[in-house]
Amino acid sequence: MMHRKSALALAILAAGLTVSNAALAQAAAAPAEASPITANVTLTTNYKFRGQDQDVLGSNGNFKTSAVKPALQGGFDYAHESGFYIGNWNSSVNWMDGNSIEMDVYGGYKFKAGGLDWDVGTLGYIYPGATQGNTWEIYGSGSYASAFGAFTLKYSHTVSDDYFNWAGAKAGSGLSGRNTGYLNLGYAYEVVPKLTLKAAVGYTFFASDIKDNTVAQNYYDYNVGASYDFGGGLSLGGYVQGANKGSAFEVTGADGKTRSPNKARFIVALTKTL
Repeated sequence: MMHRKSALALAILAAGLTVSNAALAQAAAAPAEASPITANVTLTTNYKFRGQDQDVLGSNGNFKTSAVKPALQGGFDYAHESGFYIGNWNSSVNWMDGNSIEMDVYGGYKFKAGGLDWDVGTLGYIYPGATQGNTWEIYGSGSYASAFGAFTLKYSHTVSDDYFNWAGAKAGSGLSGRNTGYLNLGYAYEVVPKLTLKAAVGYTFFASDIKDNTVAQNYYDYNVGASYDFGGGLSLGGYVQGANKGSAFEVTGADGKTRSPNKARFIVALTKTL
């Protein structure tokens, strides 16, 4: 017959193992905390920025007439629980000699107030090999979500003299692009689970130095389409993007042919977020 003390010890050990196993199982079932760092990569048939093509000229200097000019894009974001964030985003481009990539760096603060989601920050556009395109902006936006969809109004304000090769000392123009502004109203509505309709209209108004001394004109741009979320961070979007005042921004290639980067295009983009 087993000694009572031995039996008691085995019972205590068994109980302990049962509790430990339950705790381990509970710990294994608990979801992992979300990482403050996320990354994304996109393959798109075209890259437009504020309605304008960012892949304009081929290696031979001629204007690209192809409707499909693929771009590879991607970046990462770090978001602190306090609301502060920093990030980097990059894309292949081809609209200035000596440059083939756009590198954006940004940082800001997100918070809630008055029933709205607010976002304020600063963003720098960097073009290695063609620094005359470098531009720095500050921005602010407010978003409102309702049963009829989500609305976002954002304003971006140029604080650098250099402005996308239109003005600045690096561009050699002697002009200042400071105080150029961009206003954008965006809308998103999930019509069925995973399928979201999206639309946006923007307005660029140039600083007086650019507007009075170059061919550039204030213009509107638009973006209308939809995206489908496959889950697991994978989504596919299709959009029509373009802008008005196309004749003011025409580009002439080495072959003498002239085209406008404001031409409307149907763009498909596949994105993976990690």
